[in-house]
Amino acid sequence: MNAIKIENLVRDYGGGKGVFDVSFHVNQGEAFGFLGPNGAGKTTTIRHLMGFLKPKSGRCIIDGLDCWNDRDKVQARLGYIPGEISFFEDMTGAEFLKFITEYRKIGRKSRKEELLERFELDPKSKIKKMSKGMKQKLGIAAAFMHDPDILILDEPTSGLDPLMQNRFIELIAEEKKHGKTILMSSHMFEEVERTCDRIGMIRKGRMVAVDGAAALRERHTRNYTVTLESESAAEAFAIDFSGVRDGLKVTVTTKQSLEEIFMDYYGGEKHDESGAL
Repeated sequence: MNAIKIENLVRDYGGGKGVFDVSFHVNQGEAFGFLGPNGAGKTTTIRHLMGFLKPKSGRCIIDGLDCWNDRDKVQARLGYIPGEISFFEDMTGAEFLKFITEYRKIGRKSRKEELLERFELDPKSKIKKMSKGMKQKLGIAAAFMHDPDILILDEPTSGLDPLMQNRFIELIAEEKKHGKTILMSSHMFEEVERTCDRIGMIRKGRMVAVDGAAALRERHTRNYTVTLESESAAEAFAIDFSGVRDGLKVTVTTKQSLEEIFMDYYGGEKHDESGAL
């Protein structure tokens, strides 16, 4: 069953910017990694899922509900971390979380204390005095504290130090075990490899690949053939590198990391300023 479904989504800003005929789905209980360089269209796609933008054509569906026409119902069911988190800066973190608690009518089932302890966040400070990492932790607590079944996370570990990034990965792994559905946009290749069942890659507003993480790596392998000076050297080389020997020649197969696969799709481009928002 599809918990999240995007069908032929189009939003054209002109000048080649926007998203164009984007389609993919996320199964119930699945973690889906959404990868692309800055400006590729990840955040635009996510804003349509959240009901913040109305599609020019196509549609977005979450839990059987149209993300635009039923946006209030959709947003009530989700946990969401935006790519750029905006807070009421004059509030303390505690006041903000109290506001979220009352807004969502969470009651006694709140996971607030558990999340604050996990991410070592003292919410008593004014938000305007918090570092980027502290604000990100606050955003994580706000997104997860009502224990939603569906999570949409746009660059969720931005600003976190390596220890907190690892704790976030552990949290995602736990949520998966509990059957949660997760759509996660990220530039952190390691966390996508460690947490996501399938991966979609977007470039210049168009999907270029959707597949399982293992299947993507399997399809993107590299073979190297080395000619050695003697059969004994070839045999030793084959043993050391798990290669296949044919006389003096040894063929070694290596699987690319997700980051290498990603760069193959983007032709080595680290940024794509001409792409979508």
